Amino acid sequence: MLQNIRDNSRGWIAKIIIGLIVMLMAFTGFEAIVTGTSNRNNAADVNGDTITLNELNQAVEMQRRQLLQQLGRDFDASLLDDKLLREASLKGLIERKLLLQAAGDAHFAFSQGSLDQVILQTPEFQVDGRFDAARFDQVIRQMGYTRLQFRQMLEEEMLIGQLRAGIGASSFVTEQDARAFANLERQTRDFASVTIKADPAAVELADSDVQAYYDEHASEFMSPEQVVLEYVELHKDSFFDQIEVSDDDLQPLYESEIANLAEQRQAAHILIEGDDAAARTKIEEIKARVDAGEDFAALAKEFSEDPGSAADGGDLGYAGPGVYDPAFEEALYALQTGQVSEPVRSDFGWHLIKLLGVQAPEVPSFDSLKDKLARDFKAQQVEQRFVEATKQLEDAAFEASDLAQPAQELGLELKVSEAFGREGGATGITANRQVLQAAFSPEVLEDGTNSSTIELDPSTVVVVRAKEHRKPEQLPLEQVAESIRAHLLQERASAAAKAEGEKLLAAARAGESEGANWQVQEAATRSQDGVEPKVLQALFRMSKPTTAGEPSYAGVTLNNGDYVVLRLDGVNAPDEALTSEELAMYRNFLASRAGQQDFAALRKQLEAKADIERF
Repeated sequence: MLQNIRDNSRGWIAKIIIGLIVMLMAFTGFEAIVTGTSNRNNAADVNGDTITLNELNQAVEMQRRQLLQQLGRDFDASLLDDKLLREASLKGLIERKLLLQAAGDAHFAFSQGSLDQVILQTPEFQVDGRFDAARFDQVIRQMGYTRLQFRQMLEEEMLIGQLRAGIGASSFVTEQDARAFANLERQTRDFASVTIKADPAAVELADSDVQAYYDEHASEFMSPEQVVLEYVELHKDSFFDQIEVSDDDLQPLYESEIANLAEQRQAAHILIEGDDAAARTKIEEIKARVDAGEDFAALAKEFSEDPGSAADGGDLGYAGPGVYDPAFEEALYALQTGQVSEPVRSDFGWHLIKLLGVQAPEVPSFDSLKDKLARDFKAQQVEQRFVEATKQLEDAAFEASDLAQPAQELGLELKVSEAFGREGGATGITANRQVLQAAFSPEVLEDGTNSSTIELDPSTVVVVRAKEHRKPEQLPLEQVAESIRAHLLQERASAAAKAEGEKLLAAARAGESEGANWQVQEAATRSQDGVEPKVLQALFRMSKPTTAGEPSYAGVTLNNGDYVVLRLDGVNAPDEALTSEELAMYRNFLASRAGQQDFAALRKQLEAKADIERF
């Protein structure tokens, strides 16, 4: 057979087929190489727009910072799952890209001048009610942005906000729908109830019942798997006392510190938007009036098309270099105090700029900064030594068969943890997620090797080793009998209460419950105080009494095992008519909710129709 295949493969038809296969493989292989190379720095492609790995990494880091701020400084950062953070961040970036594409398709726009005003009027960027460039830089640097990146992010947020507002504002609710919702919301119900208590004391339970449950659920009664760790800790703070500092060491730091100081200039401007001849003519007419002696602030209030500063006479507050448009900034820094510029063209329109004041930077003395500079210098040196010591610990732990030798080489104390399970301990290193992952990894738990260095926080690293591994064992019946007994008593008491309640419920529906101890309550609202939430939920799901006045019945089991039989006697519509203010409130609420639902539907539709590829 093999010889037949060999002979047939020499024919011209076989050669053509083989040639086609080779060509297809060549093309697909080349395409795979090109695609793989071009996408190695990208995280995803959304309708042809790429999301880079840098964008994803920045989003992950920002989400991490926000979570840590919300959870507090005492929260263990290692509990955050990097994989989940990355998936959530990529999902958010894809959704953001889709919304920006939709905003672009709808021709939404946000001018650079409006963007400037948002920045200048943001309270977080102000000091004493005025925009402060240093404060602005500090805040966005903490967020992980440069100025250009922040402006781009802010513009995108504004565009998405316009899209969201456009969708939300298009939703409406009729007056009839609002009144119907209000009537349901304000509806009250008259009802009666009988509660059958779950009484564990009334239940008879034999030892054989406990034994049977233990035998049937034996796998549930196992001691937890536990491990005891040996570990060494390396602390960054321990290096501080080893660093000596001289004035010669600090002098370059001082020179660098004062070199970054820049003067602040207080500017006012009059803005006429547009780049046509009419805008140029108008700004020149205003300049002529300024030259004739008219008050610049009054003219700004009358003519300036910058809504953020016109009311203040065009005053933009103090700012340093790099805040304004380059053409604006160049003209501003060419002025003397009180001088007004010639008309200046920027991306936002035509400006007249007046320099109101200059704040020269206050240069602190070397002595006043010496303590701070010494701390900074020590921090730099400590960081370097800490990195070197961490690498030394990593290498020593890798080469050693235990932790005694690395501890001796670096002068560290060999410590032992308490026993803990896979859920971790309450405090210390056993509560750290990365330590848990390392402790129960096959390399540490089964092979008995030292772990790699683990960062507990930016100032502490550890290496761990399994000292003792305690495997799960069957717990004796005597140890768990009481918990089994309590569980069975509660379970059977609840079942007995339900059985008795269902008998009463059947009798009530048959009209034979005259002797029941009904507790009556009238005009109960959906959030009635003193009534169990599960009872209210069941009550407002019950059908109305019949037209003949016969009540409806239902039963519900509470979380504590009690069973409640309900009798709905009447449904009451609200007596008072809605005021115009209340009606408007209901309409606004329902319209807002509908708008949110419409926007959520838009996001799902955009994602369903999009061509999305994750790399």
